[in-house]
Amino acid sequence: MEQRNGGKILVECLQALGATTSFGVPGESYLAVLDALHDTQGALDFTLCRNEGGAGFMAAAYGKLTGQPGLCFVTRGPGATNASIGVHTAMQDSAPMILFIGQVGRDMKGREAFQEIDYRAYFGPVAKWATEIDDVDRIPEVIARAWITAVSGRPGPVVVALPEDMLTDTSATPALTGPVSVHEAAPADATVGAVLEALAQAKRPLIMMGGGGWTPGGSQALQRFAEASDLPVLASFRYQDWYDNHSQTYAGDAGVGMTPATKALMREADLILAINTRFGENTTDGYTLLSVPVPEQTLIHVHPSDRELGKVYQPDLAVHAGPNAFAEALAAHELSGDWADWRAQAREGFEAGFDLPDLPSPVDMGKVTAFLRERLPADAVLTNGAGNFTVWPNKFFKFGPDQRLLAPQSGAMGYGLPAAVAAKVACPERTVVCFAGDGDFQMNCQELGTAMQAGAQPIVLVLNNGIYGTIRMHQERTYPERTSGTSLENPDFVMLAQSYGYHAERVEKTEDFEAAFERAMISTTGAVLELNISPEALTPRQTLSQMRDTAKGAMA
Repeated sequence: MEQRNGGKILVECLQALGATTSFGVPGESYLAVLDALHDTQGALDFTLCRNEGGAGFMAAAYGKLTGQPGLCFVTRGPGATNASIGVHTAMQDSAPMILFIGQVGRDMKGREAFQEIDYRAYFGPVAKWATEIDDVDRIPEVIARAWITAVSGRPGPVVVALPEDMLTDTSATPALTGPVSVHEAAPADATVGAVLEALAQAKRPLIMMGGGGWTPGGSQALQRFAEASDLPVLASFRYQDWYDNHSQTYAGDAGVGMTPATKALMREADLILAINTRFGENTTDGYTLLSVPVPEQTLIHVHPSDRELGKVYQPDLAVHAGPNAFAEALAAHELSGDWADWRAQAREGFEAGFDLPDLPSPVDMGKVTAFLRERLPADAVLTNGAGNFTVWPNKFFKFGPDQRLLAPQSGAMGYGLPAAVAAKVACPERTVVCFAGDGDFQMNCQELGTAMQAGAQPIVLVLNNGIYGTIRMHQERTYPERTSGTSLENPDFVMLAQSYGYHAERVEKTEDFEAAFERAMISTTGAVLELNISPEALTPRQTLSQMRDTAKGAMA
């Protein structure tokens, strides 16, 4: 084996593992890697981003969409701290990701050298594993472990620091020679039997599913079992795209803005079969729908990570298994029970959530989303960041089996646009629509440049109401009429988008949206549609003025 530098060996290992895409911002601390990527264009591409935060979001979203680690390369110090938002998001999303960080030379460590950070300490709490490669000969070993760690068990982010002098060291060590096949842990027959027996004895059983690592086959297997057994299925926060929303067994999602029907479903269930669900704050309505630590409901918790079993709630039966293997095991069986009315009631509660009044806004997002439900292709990808506007793709869209939602469980503003760019990089043939508030959009609007350069331009809907809507909502409910720091003066979004080569237009009223969206669909350079939204239409069922008046009345 010929001598190669560490950068070359690293890239050879990533290619052997099946990597084809990476995201990043260049830095002098990992020039040897950039040099190696010069020779892999078309095989392992480097998507040049405008900010490391955007690059981190793209890698996290890529991992969530494809199931393979999203790769991100950034420089030391400020580059790494900027990218940390992507690591935190990937962790909370249970999405596979590997962040590579250029590091100071080994001879300078421990002196607070220029841009030096201890990455094990910095990323330790928010990554599955954080490490540093100090020996060029160990690159294949560490990369193999990083990849397997990212995709196995509960998927998540790994951080690998690369001292720049290590990357220029040469070695004849062989690179990895092939991809890794990670098979999920499957439940024992006796375990499946115990789960089925508990379900059969329940009067109001409920399946909750969510988390990272699902495959289409696993999702379809769960749906076959639920439909054959007439059991209601609830998705956890921002994982509703992994179950066919058109199935009569689908009962909605447990997340931010949870409907009264969903809360009642969780409270009244006498047994919850939770598959791959973390039981986070949003999925449990602030840990109020199930008693901590012992729920009143019988709880069967299935998860591929032993660290999630019993973390918050003590289950009656804990099953250490992967979601797809467990769903396939269930699909071989069919249950019958006296719960048909219970399942039908759950579905009716979900369907009732789509009934909306006319909204007090020039552009009525209820009507816009109703149009998109019918118009978007069967394999469309929707993305969003954080804000009140996310209620539209999250609560008023029905995801088919091949449609996907890329939305951050971390509640990170600015995620939607980078996620949409990553989706277009991964799947250029698919329609990708990003929902963004005006504040959310400006967190990472510079990534329009990344999309332009990469030829990966999505459709972006900018819901412009001139405020940080979620914070204004809380402000009016807590300190009515005392707004502070939540009003925005915005640029001309149409001109901004056009400067990046996008088709762009402002939609002033609801009846103009359909034609504008059709123009966006045929654009070969993506599109940004700025939607004229009134701040009064802050939530689907309560106006800003109503919130304020309610709060004032309570204080009177």
